[in-house]
Amino acid sequence: MERLYTETEKGMTTFKKEKLTVKIFPTREDMGIDAANDVATAINEMLQKKDEINMIFAAAPSQQEFMQHLIADKSIDWTRINAFHMDEYIGLEKDASQAFGNFLKERLFSKAPFKSIHYIDGQEDPEKECERYAQLLDKDPVDIVCLGIGENGHIAFNDPHVADFNDPKMVKVVDLDLACRTQQVNEGCFIKLNLVPSQAITVTIPALLKADSMFCMVPAENKAKAVKRTLDGEIDEECPATILRTKEKAILYLDKASASLI
Repeated sequence: MERLYTETEKGMTTFKKEKLTVKIFPTREDMGIDAANDVATAINEMLQKKDEINMIFAAAPSQQEFMQHLIADKSIDWTRINAFHMDEYIGLEKDASQAFGNFLKERLFSKAPFKSIHYIDGQEDPEKECERYAQLLDKDPVDIVCLGIGENGHIAFNDPHVADFNDPKMVKVVDLDLACRTQQVNEGCFIKLNLVPSQAITVTIPALLKADSMFCMVPAENKAKAVKRTLDGEIDEECPATILRTKEKAILYLDKASASLI
């Protein structure tokens, strides 16, 4: 497919795929810096118009550089931001380091004075917890989503076999597929596959797409195939991330490795 690339003085290349803006950087550090700058700009612009905003964050190694630079930005008034996360394992111990709430607390939520932080509780009755979290998201509609893409093309824990672009639910219980669970081992989050939970609670795709703006950070070679499918495949649930191409004000951030197949 022919693309119109624009090169910048920072070594970044950018192009559009349908409505999705794509930015490619020489390194994941460069990617993280630019993504943090863009998110900070979006936050500050929204806070000029609203008393407070609501943000959903992904918990994954792919988000670390972005989070480090975002939390260091002194221009952001965190006291006017309500924070959510997009998914959580069912059944992990409350203090498990792999729990996404704990991941975000360590790297982001504990480092800034958020107005409120809403954790998904993976130890509660899953269906009741889905209802509770959906009510919170209904009360505080999301403004900004910061996310990644899985090796199987998922966004949040909407794996291909459970993804639904027209999902009637805002939050639901899902079974995790083998590719998703294997990725958790490959990235060092779990030492063995049988330790990775088989179920999770996730914010659904329509709930994520309600956001005004979406910023998707996807570095590393293990994501290259998923990135290619996201940009060049049919827009369908077989690769859930393809839905980003239909979203206004969505940006996909890649490094050289994750962009290697496009």
